[in-house]
Amino acid sequence: MAFRFCRIDEGPEIKEQALQLCLESFPRAGMWPDVDEKKARETIEECLEEGNLTLGIMIGPALIAWAGLRPMYDETWELHPMVVGTDFQGRGYGKVLLDELESRARSKGIIGIFAGSDDETFKTSLSEKDLTGENILEEIKNIKNYRNHPYEFYQKCGYSIVGVIPNANGPNKPDIFLWKDIRTKGHD
Repeated sequence: MAFRFCRIDEGPEIKEQALQLCLESFPRAGMWPDVDEKKARETIEECLEEGNLTLGIMIGPALIAWAGLRPMYDETWELHPMVVGTDFQGRGYGKVLLDELESRARSKGIIGIFAGSDDETFKTSLSEKDLTGENILEEIKNIKNYRNHPYEFYQKCGYSIVGVIPNANGPNKPDIFLWKDIRTKGHD
């Protein structure tokens, strides 16, 4: 199906669709368990602040996916959020969006992208144990995906798990940190 890239600030209808994608996608992941519209709107406005990169994919008049990049360090930026509508997941749109966002980031001199991917709903083996200094590296090395956690999507796109914050979101609810060197397109 033909699509086009868009900016989220092209018009109020696109911003509203971006909001709806967040509210549709993130409650299942636990990010906004109460479907907090205010928090979702704040995230969109943060993404649209001057200097940040925000990009969407449209099919006809419908926004089906969008993502934002914002400075974290001088040359490594944070991917937040990355949203693909549930009806369009698993069809390659996330990879296409990420590839284009990385290309635009490279043209700005950004060399790395960081992504945090919470496991608040016990989708990975990292949520099975108390992660400690003694076992954390082994548990990361042997991570298993039980129920379609997005860390594998990022790995398929060339990202590596570079760390975990145990209990970041409560007991046995870690945040998985991923990073990718984007200096060259073929660096995957």
